[in-house]
Amino acid sequence: MVEILTTIFFLFAVIDPIGSVPVYLEATKEFDTLHKRKIAIRASFIAFLILLFFIIIGQLILEGMSVSLDAFQISGGVILFLFALTMIFGDGKPEREKSQITDYKHVTIFPVAIPSIASPGAIMAVVLMTDNHIYTIEQQLLTTALVFLVIVLTALILLVAGVVQQRIGTYGITVISKIMGLILASYAVQSILSGISNYFMKL
Repeated sequence: MVEILTTIFFLFAVIDPIGSVPVYLEATKEFDTLHKRKIAIRASFIAFLILLFFIIIGQLILEGMSVSLDAFQISGGVILFLFALTMIFGDGKPEREKSQITDYKHVTIFPVAIPSIASPGAIMAVVLMTDNHIYTIEQQLLTTALVFLVIVLTALILLVAGVVQQRIGTYGITVISKIMGLILASYAVQSILSGISNYFMKL
């Protein structure tokens, strides 16, 4: 049970639905309430399909390129760490992704579904968390179900995004996003250390 809660908390950190609130509000500011709700649900569904695709196919692609598990853990950890640093020291997820909006008529996929919900960090994290060499099919299915749960929570948060924005404020959302980045950085470093340790144990 503790492991499940830890996984949910980590997925919540890497997907960062709170950080997606300002992005969603900015992207849907020209739509009425009904269309805003449709965008929240559709974007969350598309984001889940993107993450599910990488859960199923991601490792097969890497193995087809003869990438070893240790190399994948190290490289994946480095990418996650760099992504986390942009969350901690950069402009922050909300401001960075809000600035990328140029077409307000087609915002469901970009930037709401990707990269706001299904971010590069989230994609890399779900691939690492469902590695065929480490986790059983049952564990991978459980992780996939937890990803779906967090995406559902994300959709619910986006549906009440206006209330969240009023209660927490833009500054509070930025602070939360940076805390999520710190958690992600810790996981990334652990992945790098595990990859290095396993590599030298095989020598």
